Amino acid sequence: MKSKENQIIDYKIVYSRRRSIGISVSPESGVTVRAPYRTSIKTIDNLIISKSAWIIKHLENYKSAVRINNYKIYTEGVPVLFRGKEHQIRIIESKTYFVKLNENFIEIGLRNIEEGKNAGLMLEKWFRVIAEGIFRKKFEEVLLRFRNYNFAPAEFVVRALKRRWGSCSSKGKITISSELVKLDDIYLEYVILHELCHLRHHNHGKEFYKILSEVFPDWKQRRSELKKFIR
Repeated sequence: MKSKENQIIDYKIVYSRRRSIGISVSPESGVTVRAPYRTSIKTIDNLIISKSAWIIKHLENYKSAVRINNYKIYTEGVPVLFRGKEHQIRIIESKTYFVKLNENFIEIGLRNIEEGKNAGLMLEKWFRVIAEGIFRKKFEEVLLRFRNYNFAPAEFVVRALKRRWGSCSSKGKITISSELVKLDDIYLEYVILHELCHLRHHNHGKEFYKILSEVFPDWKQRRSELKKFIR
C-alpha cells in the first residue's frame, strides 16, 4: 500500500488473541503488523498510513545500518569486525580446532575444511570468551577512574545480548553485551558508564542525563553512532 508520502510500504500481518494492534519494523522481517483476530484490512491500512512517517524513517535507517553478527555466513575471506577493525576470516585445516587473531586475519582451524558451517559458531564463542577478559579489565579501569562517584555495582556480567547493549537491574547487576567486542572500545566505555549511571538514577530522566554528561560528555554522539549497528 502507499503511504502519505506516496511510498509503497509492504507489510505482513500476524493475527492472534491480542487486544490491540501493534507495528514493528526490523531489518530482518521488515514491517510486521500484529493484530487481533477479525481486524479488518481497512483498519490495518489506516494504521499503516497514520504511522507511515515513523515506519519510513526506520526503514531508511536500516538501509545504512551495519550488521555485526553474520555467523551464518562466516567463510573464507568474509570480513568481520573486531574491536572496530575489519579482519578477514581465514579457514585453516588443522589437527585441532582453534580461533586465533593474526594481524588483519582471524584464523579458524578445522579438522576438515568441509566443516566450514561450524566456523561461525566457533567464532561467536571466541568473541564471547575474548569479550569476558577485555570487558572486565575495562570495567575495573572505569570504576577506578570515576571512583569519586562511588559507583557500587552488585555484579558485573558479560553475556551475548542481541537486543540491548547493556542493562542495569534494580539490584545493581550490570550486564554488558559481548557483541560490543566487535566495535571500537569507545562504545564499550560509553555503555559501561551509561549502566553505571543507572545505579544512581534507574530511569532516563533529567538527573540521569546530567550525571552521564559529567562522566561521558560525548554520549549523544556515541549513542547515535551505535544505532547504525544491528545484530
